[in-house]
Amino acid sequence: MPVRDQTGTTVSNPVIPGFHPDPSVCRVGDDYYLVCSSFEYFPGLPLFHSRDLVHWTQIGNVLDRPEQLHLTPGTRASGGIYAPTLRHHDGRFWLVVTNVEVGNLLFTTTDPAGPWSDPVPLPGVPGIDPDLAWDEDGTCWCTVAGVSQVRIDPHTGETFGEPRRIWSGAPGAKAPEAPHLYRIGDHWYLLIAEGGTERGHAVSVARGPSPAGPFEPCPDNPVLTHRGREHPVQNTGHGDLVQGPDGSWWLVLLGVRPGGGTPGWHVLGRETFLAPVTWVDGWPVIGEVTTELPAPPWPLTPVPAAAGPDRDDFDLAEPRPYWISPRRSTAGRAGTKERPGWLTLHGRGGTLDDPDAVFTGRRQQHPACRTRALTDAADGHGGLAVRLDEAHHYAVEAGGGQIRLVARIGPLRTVVASRPAPAGPVVLGIDIAPTRAPLDPCTGPDTVSLGVEEPDGTFTALGSLDGRYLSTEVTGGFTGRVIGLYAASGTVHFDWFAYEAL
Repeated sequence: MPVRDQTGTTVSNPVIPGFHPDPSVCRVGDDYYLVCSSFEYFPGLPLFHSRDLVHWTQIGNVLDRPEQLHLTPGTRASGGIYAPTLRHHDGRFWLVVTNVEVGNLLFTTTDPAGPWSDPVPLPGVPGIDPDLAWDEDGTCWCTVAGVSQVRIDPHTGETFGEPRRIWSGAPGAKAPEAPHLYRIGDHWYLLIAEGGTERGHAVSVARGPSPAGPFEPCPDNPVLTHRGREHPVQNTGHGDLVQGPDGSWWLVLLGVRPGGGTPGWHVLGRETFLAPVTWVDGWPVIGEVTTELPAPPWPLTPVPAAAGPDRDDFDLAEPRPYWISPRRSTAGRAGTKERPGWLTLHGRGGTLDDPDAVFTGRRQQHPACRTRALTDAADGHGGLAVRLDEAHHYAVEAGGGQIRLVARIGPLRTVVASRPAPAGPVVLGIDIAPTRAPLDPCTGPDTVSLGVEEPDGTFTALGSLDGRYLSTEVTGGFTGRVIGLYAASGTVHFDWFAYEAL
């Protein structure tokens, strides 16, 4: 990720922008580690490191081997890997997560940068959003959405007894999920999300004498929600508590930043935000979730630029950790050895409409951004695309002597515009600009312009499209935009890929 300006009295929120939902965090000494959901993308579960809770560097992905992450071409968009929980116990890191294709799985390591173990199946743990907590006797408790709980052996995956319902938030509340258990002071606290991960999202809490309860709900539940509020951050919920370097308490959580008119469209996916926590009468009080957060009272450690370059010249043997692809590894279909210094993609003869398309990209992390890629499509068809799923994407594609702007919106696929391609490689580009002031309730959140960068550096757009059709409110699901490179057919080479926040 790029360096963030933290020179004032505030810091930018979200602390991890773009499609990084369902954050789970743990502290080990002076170090913080955070992991997010990844759904149908490979590698899975992006893992971040920080020393200050504000600046985060992606150090890898937990699931970076096919034997860890089984996603078939039939895995639906927004299927795959759901909300994880990351914990440190007895000298090891433990991660429990749901793969909706196969059930709940547990992974472990002594080094969060990897490698992580092969999965330990948890066949006796039903549901999604699993959590791990150890009591004073070393017993491990796994709690899932619903909210129910069962005792497990984390080494073998064996369960003891049947899952038991312990507390499910406000009576009648939609989707009690994302449970996290903590021993804080004299109580065990059970933090959950409720209301669904849309505009009604919320955080509620209860406490009890043991991990199994009985649980007393906080009289001020929900302790966090933005439903019904005129606020730039919406859908706030799915939180995880952590202590700051000075012993203060904080919450990492997901939220979205809708734009445009009504109902408001969010295009970056659910992002990771940070909020302060105070304690009143033994209950957590969550501070305001804002886009400009008052700077924490400890030294900040900005991320070096080398930790997340805006430009990739494909000069490394292995892809940088932020590159992701739908459903499975691109090994055998993508690499830098065939043409050194270039990324080579081999198409499967389809289009981006196909679940098995050869596409690799990075999450769009900024409302305004510029993307460029030097593309050689002399032996195939492919180019640069912004993708939400198979049925919703825009692409500027080279091949066959033409450059085309292709749009797929639901059941409709069309070539919006085309022009002759120049001789040799061409710089394809995508510019995304947010809507500053909606003209009417139907104004979209942003405009996506796709085209060609001329030799003199000017950008010629083949067309500019309404960004609402690449938003979650239109497509449904749980993910956000990914911008990247693809080969539809034949062989396509890319010399470099540049992403610039504006």
